[in-house]
Amino acid sequence: MMHESDRYWEIKPHTSLLDVKLKENYEYRDLLWLLVKRDFISFYKQTVLGPVWFFIQPIFTVLIYSLIFGSVAGISTDGLPKPLFYLAGVVTWNYFSDCFIKTSSVFRDNAYIFGKVYFPRLIMPLSIVFSNLVKFGVQLLLFFGMMVFYAIKGEHFQVTWYLLLFPFLVLLMACLGLGMGMVVSALTTKYRDLAFLVTFGVPLLMYATTVVFPLSAAPERFVNLIKFNPMTSIIETFRIGFLGTGTFSWSMLGYTTLVTIVVLFMGVIIFNKVQKSFVDTV
Repeated sequence: MMHESDRYWEIKPHTSLLDVKLKENYEYRDLLWLLVKRDFISFYKQTVLGPVWFFIQPIFTVLIYSLIFGSVAGISTDGLPKPLFYLAGVVTWNYFSDCFIKTSSVFRDNAYIFGKVYFPRLIMPLSIVFSNLVKFGVQLLLFFGMMVFYAIKGEHFQVTWYLLLFPFLVLLMACLGLGMGMVVSALTTKYRDLAFLVTFGVPLLMYATTVVFPLSAAPERFVNLIKFNPMTSIIETFRIGFLGTGTFSWSMLGYTTLVTIVVLFMGVIIFNKVQKSFVDTV
């Protein structure tokens, strides 16, 4: 039998910065899935092609990369078919960047909701991560389809045991994008210029990873800088897992894991601090 006290949440003005209210967030799971559904439907609502746009963006991106970086610049793809090589990088990078960019504006974009009704604020950035996971899954199907196509053509690539790390890679991308996004979102409540920096900075950051070239083909003087980007090990592990070509290192993956934990920890602290008064500044 439910007690009277179990029907209500007590909203306190002063809470710990580390208090993420896991139980309360879980109780609002219906709202989470509602927001995920909203984001997914609003993406293709009133469009002619609908969900096909999930495929169009990576296809055109891969075609451009194949032409510019593969044919014109002649950058190596480690013996893999150019579209397959680039698509592996594009799919993984898109998920991280979408989580990062959309979470970074969550306060600004949803101020009208936050100012009217109470719910755990962490639900909103979490819904972005999950809705982008749907898009990631759809684009992953495109990647699998291309793998089958090139396998039928007789192209050489192989699936390796590193594939078992795939769920962990998805978790790292989600947490890294979520953490970085929450930090920037909190800061943009006072410093709006950061929103513009993220808009053009994140696409540029992609070129400091191995999306358009393998780590083995990177100029020696830039190798350490590229390894410093936590997304590099994720992309390389993804490629070696699904395609059998790439540079895997436990130390690189461990570094990415450590950076992700630190960034997510900082994101939660800053997000919890700002959420209490951001309505007054947005």
